[in-house]
Formats: sequence, C-alpha cells, structure tokens
Amino acid sequence: MPEFGLILRSCLLAMVMLAGLPVQAQRLPQPSTRVAGDDSAPAELATTAWTRAQLDSWWATLRQHSVAGGDRLDLPPELLPPEAAGAWQHVVMPDVRTRPGAAMLSDARGYEMRWYRLHVPAGGDEAMALYLPRLVTLSAAVLARTDRGWQLLLDNQHAEREQWVQPIWLPLPGAGAQGLDVVVALPVPAGSYHAVSRIWIGPRDQLEKRWLWRVRAQTGLPQAVSLTLAVLGMFALTLWLRRPDEGIYGLFALGAAAWMVRNLHYYVSLPASPVGQDWFWWATHASMGWVMLTALLFALRFASRRTLWLEWALTASVALVSVLSMPLWLRQLDMVVMQYTVTAAVAAIGTAWVAYLAWRERRTELRIMAVALITGVVIGGHDLAVLAGWAWPEHFFLMPFATLTVMLSFLHAVQRRYVGAVEQVQAENSQLQEDLDEQVSVLQMQNAQLREAERQQALLLERQRIMADMHDGLGSSLLSALVAVEQGNMSHEKVVEVLRECVDDLRLVIDSLEPVGHDLVSLLATMRYRLGKRLQTGGLKLDWDVQDLPPLAWLEPPDALHVLRLMQEALNNVLKHAQASRVRMVTRHHGSYVEIRVEDDGAGFDLQTIQHGRGLKSQIKRAQRLGGKLRIDSSPGMGTRLSLRLPVERKGEA
Repeated sequence: MPEFGLILRSCLLAMVMLAGLPVQAQRLPQPSTRVAGDDSAPAELATTAWTRAQLDSWWATLRQHSVAGGDRLDLPPELLPPEAAGAWQHVVMPDVRTRPGAAMLSDARGYEMRWYRLHVPAGGDEAMALYLPRLVTLSAAVLARTDRGWQLLLDNQHAEREQWVQPIWLPLPGAGAQGLDVVVALPVPAGSYHAVSRIWIGPRDQLEKRWLWRVRAQTGLPQAVSLTLAVLGMFALTLWLRRPDEGIYGLFALGAAAWMVRNLHYYVSLPASPVGQDWFWWATHASMGWVMLTALLFALRFASRRTLWLEWALTASVALVSVLSMPLWLRQLDMVVMQYTVTAAVAAIGTAWVAYLAWRERRTELRIMAVALITGVVIGGHDLAVLAGWAWPEHFFLMPFATLTVMLSFLHAVQRRYVGAVEQVQAENSQLQEDLDEQVSVLQMQNAQLREAERQQALLLERQRIMADMHDGLGSSLLSALVAVEQGNMSHEKVVEVLRECVDDLRLVIDSLEPVGHDLVSLLATMRYRLGKRLQTGGLKLDWDVQDLPPLAWLEPPDALHVLRLMQEALNNVLKHAQASRVRMVTRHHGSYVEIRVEDDGAGFDLQTIQHGRGLKSQIKRAQRLGGKLRIDSSPGMGTRLSLRLPVERKGEA
C-alpha cells in the first residue's frame, strides 16, 4: 500500500527525536559547584499562612512591579520572606505533599506561602543560573536579596497554567562580595497537594543544557507524538470512511483524536474563566481513559474471537468515570486521581486479557501489541505515581513514550494484516489464474473442435450447393440437349449453342469458388473475361463503365454465384431477344447500396403486356436472396435496362 510510506516516514521522524534524547542526556555536564538540593547543601524552608486577600495583593503587586520595573520590590513586611532566623529550617528536596484520592477543592483553609531560600556564595566570576525541573503549585516567583533590598527576578503568573509541564530556568545576577540570597516563593492552598523538585543553582551554560533537554523531553516529544498521531489519525479516518467495515481504522482515528485532546495544553492557551478551565482540564484528563480504551479495543480486534462482554464493560467503566468527573456536580472534589486510577484499572484488565489471548493464540502481531500495552500500563503506573505525588516527584510524564510504542505496534499489526490480505489475494488470484488457464485450454480445444466441425459442415454445404447448381443448371441443360439430339430435334448450331451455355455455366460455377476478397468489381471483371468472346461472336459490343465499389463484407462464394448468374442471364437475354448491337455494363456507389446496370440499345418491350416468365421470376428470387432489389425498365424501340441494387452492409452481418 503506498500510504504506508507516509506512516513510516512520520514514525521514523518521531523515533529519531526519541532516540536523540538519551544521547543528549548523557552529554549533559554536571555542575562544577555544589547546588541546592544536594545532600551536602540543603535548601532552607519557611512557611507563612496567608488569606486569599493577601495572595491577591501579592500577585497584584508583582504584576505592577513587572510593568513599572525598578531595582527594588516594594512589598509590605507580611508579604516578604521572614526575617527571623528561627523561621527557617533545612528541608530535604524534593518537597512533595501527596495528592489525596478525592480531596476537597476549597480555599476555606486559606493559603500558605512556601519560601525556599538558597545562598549563592561570593567570589565567582562565572555566570550563574537557577534551574527548577518540576513545579506543581500556584504561580511561582523568584526573589533575590541584595544590598538595595528585595529584587524580583521572576514572576511566572503568565505561565502558571502550563507551569506543571514547563521547567524553570533563570539567569541570576552577580553574587557580589557578600554572596546572593535567592528565595523561590511558591503559594499553595493550605494542606493541598504540591510538588517542588530540587532547586539547582550552578553555571549558566551547564544548567541551560539541562533545561533544554528537559523541555524537549517534557514538551517537544509529546508535541511530536501528538502531531504524528494526528496525521496518522486523519489517514486512518479516510481509510475508514472508504471502508466502513474495517473498524480498526475508525478506532485508530478515534484514539488519535482522544490523544490530541489529552495534549491540548501543549498547543492552546487555557480558558480565562474558571468554568472554562474546569471543562478544559476535565477533557484533557478524561480523554486519557478513551485513549486507553480505543487502544484495547483496537488490539482485541486482532484476536480470533471477540469478547463482547469485556469490551462493553471496559467501555461502560470509562464512560461512567467520564460522566462522574464532569464539572457539573461534585465540583468541590479533586477527581484527577480517581480518573487516572480507573483508567489504570481498565488498562490493566484489558491488557491482561490481550496478553492472555496473545499467549493462547500465538499470533505475532497480538503478542507485539500485548508487550506494547504492558509497557504502557507500567509507564501509566509511573505517571499515576508522579501525578499523585506517591513516588518519583522529579520525573516527568512518560506516557508519550508508551504512546509511541503502542502506535508502532499498531502500525506493525496493520501492516501484517495488509500483507496477509495481499498474500491471500495473490494466492486466490493465482488459483483463479490456474482455473482460468484450464478453462481457456478447454475452450480452445472445444473451439478447435467446433471450427473443424464448422469447416466440415461448410465443405458439405459447398459440395451440396455445387451439386445442386450442376444438377439444376449444367446437368439440366446437358440432359435436355442429349434428349433433343437423340430424337433428332436439334440442329448442329443449336447443339453448339447449348454446349457454349453449359461451358459458360461451368465457368461461372468455377469462378464463384475463387476468392475475390469481397470485391464485386473483380468478380464482374472475371465474368467479362469469360463472356467477352461469346458477346463478340453474337455481334454485341460491350461498353465497360465500371467504377470502384466498396468491399461487400457479406459477398461469399454462394452470393458471388447468384450475382454472376444474374448478370449472365441478363447478357443472355440481350444476345437472344434484344436484337441489340451494343450492351453497356455500369456500376455505381450510392452510399448505403451499390448498383449494377446492364443496358442495351435493342428493340425493347412493353412491360405492361409482357408475361413474367420463369427466368424473370428466378432472377427476382436471386436478387432477394442477396438482400437486394432487381428492376427492369424497357419500352418498344428504346432498349432495355436491368438494374441490380445490393446493400453495402446486410442487416444480418451488421
């Protein structure tokens, strides 16, 4: 299938990107100085309880300062990091509070500002930077304590909605003689889930490489996989629309669409309204369940038998949790963990069944898909632990890797099915070709037998025709002459005349057997050659006004004999009865028919008074057998004209 070239090229692009990431990670240099978050240099943490009004004032002040600029951040003391040394304590990074299964989403308990303080020692001329790989809180801010007071280095309110997938990298000002205190301010709802990875401070160029690698792995890869799946999904949709009975293409297109919804936050900005954000996050979280469901249904279509009750149960589970998690009810509950837990359960059950079918049926494509789905379930468990804060708080989500693996296994299965279908069609075509060749051989043999039978039948009919012509024409004339001679009733001249007529008749029969290639002019020329001396002996001068005529496809030997007999009879009548001195032979082509005329300058006769004898009736019948018309025009003293009109194409042959 030519379309597989597009599929393979897209997958190759994604795989190249994927293969390049570990190489880049191996080449990342480690910081040359101690960094915050390392066991030897822990960060310090202080917390401050805030109200919603204080948090709003904090954000508003930061926005005004970002617009107005300045070297010093003017904030009231209650919105600044604590000054007392006792308020700070060492904290081991990463700092994570796990996410409850269905926590209440309310600000009734207020907020807390978590201040993370790190010290940049003095004495270095190398440019330094701050790198924070993963951060799941409200909008982050970075402050620096200088001799002029607090200075704002970063206000991340514009990227708060994407902060959870956007690592932070920030160049730092010079440390000066006293060093530099850097404070990362992270507000969170009191008692709620948050995740703060280790905070790295080190040489700018080294940390920038780490940050770039993280961005590519955490944002670039999902975008590449999503765009690849979008292209493949459109391709699968076109195939499904052309072949609705192939449900795997529809499932692939549906899964690709669900994955695009899952990754919408990589392409579009979140809605500004809280209600819009609720629906946006519901769609992106709920779509993961539909991605997993379509993947399982796709894989189950390759089993020899379908388990409909399991497919319906998995579909009902995903649909139920999607409805329950809608922001129409239970709006105060954090349903994210529940959504992904149900998705993980559906994936585990469905994958276990696919693995069982693959082990029992021993089908290669099903085994590969089972391995890919198991990989996806393991990675999904990893992502669920990262999402809920149960483990690996600094890891990023690996589901794009699993999606790429599952997608490649699906493409392999589709390719195997396509190749199998092509091979089956080729085998069927080979068998059909063999059957066809056999039938052709039989038909050729039958046709050969039929042609031989037709040849024998034609020979028999030709013999019968010749025998009939000889009997009715030549035989009858010779028999009559023989009787007359025996009885003494025929003179010598009459005998000679009868014998001439018999010879002419015999020549006509012989000429009619010669191949003339459907050429009427050649046939008439042969007759002229045969009868020329007889006409000359009878005192007739022949005027030959014959023009070229189109070939008559129907002119075969029997028809040629009829034409010759008609012309012979006409010339005999001129010799015997017309008392003419000249006879003219004319041929003309009139479109759909050709005309042969025999004209003489003899005595003529009255057509009204003359009786139609046996000869004239015989001529009319011959003309009718040829599919033509015979017409005679004559008047006393004006000669006679006989006209034979023959069709160029007879109805039977046309």
